[in-house]
Amino acid sequence: MSDQLEGRNLVIEVLKRKRRKVHRVLLDERAKPNPKINELLSLVEKHGVALRRVERRKLDEMSRTGVHNGVIAIAEPHYCYTARERLEELFSKGIDPFFILADELNYEQNLGAILRSAMGAGVHAVVVPTRRGKGLTPVVQRVAMGGAEEVPVIREGLSSVLKVLRKEGIRIVGADMDGEPCWSVPMRGPIAMVLGGEHKGLTSTLRHRCDAIVSVPLKHSLDSLNVSVTAGILMFEKVRQEASVG
Repeated sequence: MSDQLEGRNLVIEVLKRKRRKVHRVLLDERAKPNPKINELLSLVEKHGVALRRVERRKLDEMSRTGVHNGVIAIAEPHYCYTARERLEELFSKGIDPFFILADELNYEQNLGAILRSAMGAGVHAVVVPTRRGKGLTPVVQRVAMGGAEEVPVIREGLSSVLKVLRKEGIRIVGADMDGEPCWSVPMRGPIAMVLGGEHKGLTSTLRHRCDAIVSVPLKHSLDSLNVSVTAGILMFEKVRQEASVG
């Protein structure tokens, strides 16, 4: 089993981060030297990755995203964590867990954008349902641009994961339009943020499992933001609160 990576930026990020083995890189035979191509070629040589120059048509036929920018790589798939495994790994290192749980993300760009922000905010895992919504597709990885290398995507039932998190004493904060302003709710320490689906928000089942409900106050009668934008604001509100300690 292997993972297909598409796009110059993604392949460069995967090679630089060295979280998994890249078996081979396919490069458009007509690609002209430029800073990105030069960096890619340097990393390929440094890590001893097989390189093949192929016709653009071959890349077009292989592409699953429609946007390969002349580069496709074949790599080992990510390790599939369970929530319990990831928690135990963090606890063994004395790290306070920071999880994002996102229900039914049907647009791959949203999960990719959440992963990109999660990497920047120091999130330790993004949990999505086993059957509902998108998982770690080629499009998600391309949009995340390295985010999936640092932030594991865990596919488990959200209710069962919330039970595990609560048992471990991790604070659960949900996001919904009628919640308290996010900057007025404590978010320091171990925390899991719960985001609803793109069109329906938090379900009553998920909402009842939360210790607090927060919102991003909006002006001009705007009723909601894109879920990936909301996620980014809430993640970095936690970062801000942690930085303001003392």
